[in-house]
Order: sequence, then C-alpha cells, then structure tokens
Amino acid sequence: MNPVLETKYVFTITAHIGEVISAGDTGAGVRRVIPVIGGSVKGEGVSGRILPSGADFQIIRPNELIELEAKYAFETDDGAVVYVENIGIRFGPIELLQKLKRGEPVDPKLIYFRTRPRFETGHPNYQWLTTHLFIGSAARHQDRVVVDVHQVL
Repeated sequence: MNPVLETKYVFTITAHIGEVISAGDTGAGVRRVIPVIGGSVKGEGVSGRILPSGADFQIIRPNELIELEAKYAFETDDGAVVYVENIGIRFGPIELLQKLKRGEPVDPKLIYFRTRPRFETGHPNYQWLTTHLFIGSAARHQDRVVVDVHQVL
C-alpha cells in the first residue's frame, strides 16, 4: 500500500509589506529585499499580529522564477512569540509576473506561489508548530502577501 499525503488548513498569514529594495542584478538574478511591516495571523487555535521584524529576501531569476526566503515573527493573542522562516517560489506567465512587480492586480489562480513555512517558539501552547511540517499556498497583492498555511498530516 502506498503512503497517503494529507494536509489540513490551520491558519492564514497576512503579511503587510513595505517598499521593495533592489540590489540590482547580482549575476544570479535580481536581488530584492521586501520589509515585513505588520499584519495578522488568523485561524483555528492560532491568532495574533505580525511584528515589524523581518523581510522577504528574493532572487528573481532570468526566466522570472522568483525564489523567496521570508524571515519574521508574530505574537499570538496570548503573548507567545513565534519565529517564521518561509521559503518558496513564485512563477507564472512573464507578463503577469511583470504586472505584479509594478503593483498591478493579478488573479492569484494564474500564479504558482507555494511556500514551506517553518516555525520556532519556546511557548508550550505552540510546540505543535515546531514538530510538524507545513506548506503554504500564497498570493501577492500590492501591499501584502497572504499565505494559507496547511499542516502536513
């Protein structure tokens, strides 16, 4: 019998972002840093606010594939601080990715944007975040990134 992979939706991260900082083409692609300036975490068993504590570090490859590495923290409503490291990729038709870069709206269904969030915390109520794997389905908007986080069962 083959193993079955199942997931369960757990919460949504809405990360508000600041202005893009570009280091230009570094030879490996265009290096960008996008500050994470706030936002929210909402779901069953987890609710809180994103702290203005990090950034999304990106490389845009020549074929417009974007490699993302976001690092930031959120504070739950009951005072736990959770560190987030979210690695992923975003890819789609070049003309749509260019629209996103200009801040224009694009239907998220037309862009492949998936992540692998990892969480760290010392708070006992949220240790389950540190002992499971998670995947995210994300959408980029002009002023925010929304990630629906699913626990791999």
